[in-house]
Amino acid sequence: MTTDELRQRLRTQARHRLPAPVANRIRERAGLRERVRALEEEVQENRQLNRRIAELTDVVTELLLPLGARDQARVDEVLERYRSGL
Repeated sequence: MTTDELRQRLRTQARHRLPAPVANRIRERAGLRERVRALEEEVQENRQLNRRIAELTDVVTELLLPLGARDQARVDEVLERYRSGL
């Protein structure tokens, strides 16, 4: 029997012997772990979206400059970086 199998067996046995309030607290913690995992995924997704918004803001800012003040090389660079991220 592997260590993981032994741990799982002991956990199963312990669950059957635990008083209901203790077992409920253990279940609540497992639920909290799942919620934290989901929140961490959402935070990462928000970071990616914020980066895309910043890139898009750079593109719009460069395009809104008057033609005489615009650095065309910079505009091309920003547009290329934005397009490569799509």
